[in-house]
Amino acid sequence: MSNDPKHPSLPVGGRKIATPGGEFFLIDRGQGQPVLFVHGFPLDHSMWNAQLDALSPDYRVLAPDLRGFGRSDVTPGTVSMATMADDLAAMLDALQITEPVVLCGLSMGGYVAFQFWRKHAARLRALVLCDTRAVADTPEAAAGRLATAERAVSEGSAVVGEAMLPKLFAADTFKNNPTLIDQMRQVMATSPPQGVAAALRGMAERPNVQADLPQIALPTLVIVGEHDAISSPDEMRAIADGIPKAEFQIIAGAGHMSPCEAPIEFNGALEDFLSRRLPI
Repeated sequence: MSNDPKHPSLPVGGRKIATPGGEFFLIDRGQGQPVLFVHGFPLDHSMWNAQLDALSPDYRVLAPDLRGFGRSDVTPGTVSMATMADDLAAMLDALQITEPVVLCGLSMGGYVAFQFWRKHAARLRALVLCDTRAVADTPEAAAGRLATAERAVSEGSAVVGEAMLPKLFAADTFKNNPTLIDQMRQVMATSPPQGVAAALRGMAERPNVQADLPQIALPTLVIVGEHDAISSPDEMRAIADGIPKAEFQIIAGAGHMSPCEAPIEFNGALEDFLSRRLPI
């Protein structure tokens, strides 16, 4: 994505938004139905660049850096998924967006999406759940996250990113798109260590939302990469089966980062869903 000529250091549409909970960096482009993109861990808004470019002619696309990531404020300690959901609501308030939004979240962004639905359901028009999970961490997984949080603080975010990379992308992506891998490696390496640690602690304590799925009375698209090693297609299909108005889509050849690995296919599925379920 090209830079804004008036502010060369910021992407097009990028600005800081002040809320009672802090300042957040946000991409805000286009007009029409708002579509809010929520990034995964330990990334930032830039993972959605291909979607912002594709949808901004027809929709108002919003892509923030979550608390502790990118250019947004960092809060040391523990930042829960519910706190991140409240941050999104506060951003919408600051933007004076009162109409319901489509919320599209990947991985950690999906955890935030579930909490946004729990706390701010009236602000939602539809959900898009990408490569995420409804279950809570096992005790062993939670303990691993807490240990990784300490590593992030003591050794830096790059060690977390390097450990995650093999799980994020399909084998063909490593082979055929090394530029994407390098871009994601750089984003992860430069994520604020205290923000990474706070999010890890928040993910470790997130609730199981499986029992809530039948109560999600919204048009929902559940989308997953064919080779996702973190949120398997079978697990994601179970999420779709649990939500009454859900559709399910597998992105062939992609791993956990399906919007980045196969943007044409991902965008096609997303735009088709929006045009059918939420006509402009």
